[in-house]
Amino acid sequence: MGVGMLATVVVLAMVLVGGQLPQAYCQRVLVGMTVVRNASANGAYCLDGSLPAYHWHRGFGSGENNWLLQFEGGGWCNDVETCLDRAKSSRGSTRYMSKYEVFSGILSNDPSLNPDFYNWNRVKLRYCDGASFTGDGQFNNGTSSLYFRGQRIWHAIILDLLPKGLGNARKALLSGCSAGGLSVFLHCDSFTKYLPASASVKCLSDAGFFLDVQDISSVYTMRSFYKSLILLQDIQKNLNINCTSSVNYPALCFFPQYALKFITTPIFILNSAYDVFQFHHILVPPSSDPRGHWSRCKLNATACNATQIQILQGFRSHMIEALKFLAEHTGTGGMFINSCFTHCQSESQDTWFAPNSPRIHNRTIAEAVGEWYFGRRISKEIDCPYPCDSTCHNLIPAASGLPVFQYS
Repeated sequence: MGVGMLATVVVLAMVLVGGQLPQAYCQRVLVGMTVVRNASANGAYCLDGSLPAYHWHRGFGSGENNWLLQFEGGGWCNDVETCLDRAKSSRGSTRYMSKYEVFSGILSNDPSLNPDFYNWNRVKLRYCDGASFTGDGQFNNGTSSLYFRGQRIWHAIILDLLPKGLGNARKALLSGCSAGGLSVFLHCDSFTKYLPASASVKCLSDAGFFLDVQDISSVYTMRSFYKSLILLQDIQKNLNINCTSSVNYPALCFFPQYALKFITTPIFILNSAYDVFQFHHILVPPSSDPRGHWSRCKLNATACNATQIQILQGFRSHMIEALKFLAEHTGTGGMFINSCFTHCQSESQDTWFAPNSPRIHNRTIAEAVGEWYFGRRISKEIDCPYPCDSTCHNLIPAASGLPVFQYS
């Protein structure tokens, strides 16, 4: 059975209710994995040396020549120990990955659930390098070996897709969530170079606008983390050269707020101003709150005291300020910055496009993105501060449900 047919298999078909599947499951599809067999030719390996992979649901009808590529997210590893651990999991090896993936939200093939992109070729790029598809090095101490080959993985997957129709794309959208959303900033312009000059190419970053800010103990925790990540995986040479030549500290160009002004391809930024991942790991990382004064607030925003809310509002202000360039100085960019306590909103049907989806000015995320991509209107939406938005789901997961983020 081919990938296209596998994509039509109903998710969780073994779960029957009264002889029928629940409606929520009937709205999704499973898509089989494609391993990039030729990846070894250019040394494109996952952390453990396994071959990279993607999931492709073929486009049809008017979307036959349109392509949406979605970077998978899942945190990073910034030292040998944590990368070795990661290499033994689905975050560092295709050997441990699920061979079928649910396509929903922006990846759905149902026009009632994904009105603008449902019939495009939709591809999910599996994440197995631990550095947002940017590393280009290797570690070997004689006993253990790690491949830091994210940049080559990106190249290998594109080369595999070009003869399958991507090389003739008329429209294309590069998207991603979390660490995959960061990948969008890092690869947006290079994606354009692979495609025909006549193609309409744009980029969408979901929950990837990680801020370079001090945490509550006045430490740049994320900056330090990224510095060690960049050194370990030999990333700096793959950062935007226009950005790295313009700042005193080139590693800062791994942060979207510094790279943004040098991206020439139209880009849309989807992010929560109170992004849960950033709240838990950048603003209030465990190292800055050893006594757990923020524990209740992290689990439930309504439990935050006045001082904590004030600090959260300050974080939102930092994000709005960092986005000022996109908001004021580019006519091709778009944004949807809501005030929900959540992380990643494009792959979940509930937040992407549903009757009770989050809204700003009565527009869902899917509507705002579609209007921006197709030029139906300028979509630069910034929500009012928490707690004004009653459409939020405020999906604050338990600690184990947060994206993988390992400290050295």
